[in-house]
Amino acid sequence: MQEKPSSFSIKNWSQDDQPREKLLYKGKAALSDAELVAILIGSGNRQESAVDLCKRILASTDNNLSALGKLSIKQLTEFKGIGEAKAITIIAALELGRRRRGEEALEKKKITSSSSVFELMQPVIGELQHEEFWIIYLNNSNKVIRKNQLSKGGITGTLVDVRLVLKNALEVGAVGLILAHNHPSGGLKPSEADKQITNKLKTAAQSLDIKVLDHLIITEKAYFSFADESLL
Repeated sequence: MQEKPSSFSIKNWSQDDQPREKLLYKGKAALSDAELVAILIGSGNRQESAVDLCKRILASTDNNLSALGKLSIKQLTEFKGIGEAKAITIIAALELGRRRRGEEALEKKKITSSSSVFELMQPVIGELQHEEFWIIYLNNSNKVIRKNQLSKGGITGTLVDVRLVLKNALEVGAVGLILAHNHPSGGLKPSEADKQITNKLKTAAQSLDIKVLDHLIITEKAYFSFADESLL
């Protein structure tokens, strides 16, 4: 005997409750976060609709999409109705959103303040669980020419390849550098190693008439600027 389709599948909801239909007729801005995620997963479980399931998943992250994007496949599949395929779909969609933010920031190109550096780099390193150190290369109009990862893992002065940084600067014609790294702990206070790296690169760059304009410590929602705090 053929099993009857679940009353909780999207196609059997009333039109007002169908996220796909709502997006089609009312536009994407009319949908809640839960409704948008529900479109990704398509169906819920026998006890709850896709929207209700997504509301419950979002509630577990205090309705924070950034926190949702950090959940692993294992954590997502702990919710009844979320299998591996649905978990992968959610993770992929949120990763695309994160990358889009990074591209939008890069399109602005020109660095006008420490906040514009934060906008550029937060999507790249702000939510990582490990430390990464990046160099942003600027031309004489303070426009971004290139940004490169210098190291990954613990930050110590020994990991800074000054010659490589300056070689890259000369290759792209950079006249300014901005240093940026993240603190997964969420703390914004610069360490002695952070200060040593800054001074090491600043001194080396000066010999080639290249300026280190700033060094940002970046967390998920905030940053510390060496320039703003007069530490350069």
